[in-house]
Amino acid sequence: MAREPREGGRGGRERERDRDGGDDIIDKLVTINRVAKVVKGGRRFAFAALVVVGDQKGRVGYGAGKAREVPEAIRKATERAKRTMIRVPMKEGRTLHHDVQGDYGAGSVVLRSATAGTGIIAGGPMRAVFETLGIGDVVAKSLGSRNPHNMVKATFAALQKCASPRSVATRRGKKVSDLLGRRDAPSADATSAQEAADA
Repeated sequence: MAREPREGGRGGRERERDRDGGDDIIDKLVTINRVAKVVKGGRRFAFAALVVVGDQKGRVGYGAGKAREVPEAIRKATERAKRTMIRVPMKEGRTLHHDVQGDYGAGSVVLRSATAGTGIIAGGPMRAVFETLGIGDVVAKSLGSRNPHNMVKATFAALQKCASPRSVATRRGKKVSDLLGRRDAPSADATSAQEAADA
């Protein structure tokens, strides 16, 4: 089976693939690490890769793979990432609906929604997740381990906690307007303050 050429490097690899029924899946190589196994004759080296994939429309996944050669390790990681993709609700297709924190092992991250034009303010491993997910405005901070695996898994733990107003309203048996409130109607406090100012 012939292998297609792949680009190497740390974090700078991005390709679009059109295999699964017209969905453009973009994958990013987060990190690649050389590992060694000590055997009777000496050391046996292999490569461990961490890859994040997404369609830039709200679906994202991650996977790890290990093999004797770099291209094979990346291929394994990409296949595993595609099998574990999750869907994340996005506000206006550009940011998160609410702030959220995620933890995995020693890794801890905080994700905050941002206004339009903010961009992606995040570290390397988290930036790869947001770019493949399709989020354009987000502020993220890693509070724990800097290990790329822990950071990516903590980020996914946070993303899985994200919920849209519609899903919350459905779960609670209410309307979306009941949860968000009417933005155009002034509050009672604001009305009374205005009346006192006019008097």
